[in-house]
Amino acid sequence: MKDRSHYFKTNKATWNEKVRMHAKSAMYDLEAFKEGKSSLMCYELDALDDVSGKSLLHLQCHFGQDTLSWSRLGARCTGVDLSDEGIKLAKQLNAELNLDAEFVCCNVLDTSKYVTETFDIVFTSYGVIGWLPDLKPWGKMIAERLHKGGTFFMAEFHPIVWMFDYLEAKPIMKYGYMQKDVIYEEYEGTYADLNSKMISKEYGWNHGLGEVVSALTEAGLRIDYLKEYDESPYDVLPNLIKTDAGMYVTKDMLYPLIFTLKAVKL
Repeated sequence: MKDRSHYFKTNKATWNEKVRMHAKSAMYDLEAFKEGKSSLMCYELDALDDVSGKSLLHLQCHFGQDTLSWSRLGARCTGVDLSDEGIKLAKQLNAELNLDAEFVCCNVLDTSKYVTETFDIVFTSYGVIGWLPDLKPWGKMIAERLHKGGTFFMAEFHPIVWMFDYLEAKPIMKYGYMQKDVIYEEYEGTYADLNSKMISKEYGWNHGLGEVVSALTEAGLRIDYLKEYDESPYDVLPNLIKTDAGMYVTKDMLYPLIFTLKAVKL
C-alpha cells in the first residue's frame, strides 16, 4: 500500500493554520456562536430532527462548532479531527460554553483506534471526503462506530464541484469525476478569508457518488436517501449568487452544488 503519510502531514499543517484564520473570520463568526448562534444548516437539522439524549460522533469536526451546536441540542457528542489546533480550540470552546462534548485528535480513518464507543448517530459535513484517498476504510469505520439501527448522515459538496480548478480567474473543468490520482493545490488564502496571506498546501482526492454509496453499503449500511441540490449554504465558490432564502447558486444552475445522504446500520 502506498505511503500517504506525507499527504496527511501536509494537510494537517495547513489545517492547523486554517484554524487560526477561521477562528477570526466573519464566516465562522465565533462571537455570535459563543452567544448562542447555531452553526448547523437546515439539511442536517431536518434530517436528524430531535437528537436530545442521543450519542453523536462528528467526523472531521474542524474546531467543533457543529459538534457543540449538536451538544446544545442535547446530544452527547464526540468530535474527531486531524488538526491538533482545531481540537485544542474545540476543547476551549466546550469548557467556555460549559458543554459536555469530547474531542479527539486523529486521522478520521483511524477513528476506531481512538474511539471505541458506538453511537446512535455518526455525522459529517461539507468538505470532508475529499481529504481521503480511499472511502472503503471510511465506510468500514462508520459502520464500526454505529449501533445496530444507528443513523449515518452526511452533507457534502457535490463531486461535480471538485472537477473544476478555481485558482484561475474563471473556473475550468480540469479533474476527473472519478480521478484516482491525488490532486495537489497551493494557493494564497482560505475559503473563509480570501484575503488571508496564509499559503494553503493541500492534497485531495475526487470521489463520485457511486463510490460514496458503495463504500457505505459494502460496510453494511442501508441507504435511506441520496438527494442533490443546486444550492449551497456556504459562499465558498467563485461568483455564486445569494438567493432570497439565503442560499448560494451558480448563475446558470447547470449542476448540483451539494448532496445529502442518510443511511442506517443493518
